[in-house]
Amino acid sequence: MKKSSIALILFITVFLARTAVCQAQNAKPANQVSGADVLDVPEKSFNFGKIPQGRPAIHYFDVVNTGPVDLRLENVQASCGCTTPEWSKEPIAPGATARIKVGYNAYAEGPFTKNVTVFYNNKQTRVLTISGEVYKVPAGSAPENSSVQLLKQVN
Repeated sequence: MKKSSIALILFITVFLARTAVCQAQNAKPANQVSGADVLDVPEKSFNFGKIPQGRPAIHYFDVVNTGPVDLRLENVQASCGCTTPEWSKEPIAPGATARIKVGYNAYAEGPFTKNVTVFYNNKQTRVLTISGEVYKVPAGSAPENSSVQLLKQVN
């Protein structure tokens, strides 16, 4: 074979390989719908601050459908059992807003950060975060007041 033929074959092979690599870099992930994302969550995280131990805390995240077709929340999954999400299974119309209720069981004392993953429109995802600090409540409701005992004895 002539050197010019080998060089031409090598050139074509390199050109095709480079074209394939460039197209792969520009390809969209399988879970991404063409165009802009259709789920808008204005508040992606919420901090409860300090909450008393043993009392549940609840926060609502608003989600807006910014796309031209219905948005369906397929699943909302918490990172642990102490966090419970609730959401409507009904489709969200274009331009409409829905709410995701996230409850946290403040059982364990100390700081916490929990993630809630929203699965929507064919396995697209969005992560929401709640955080705060659980403080231990006193054992009794209030200290005993000795003056109450005096009043009881007077009668």
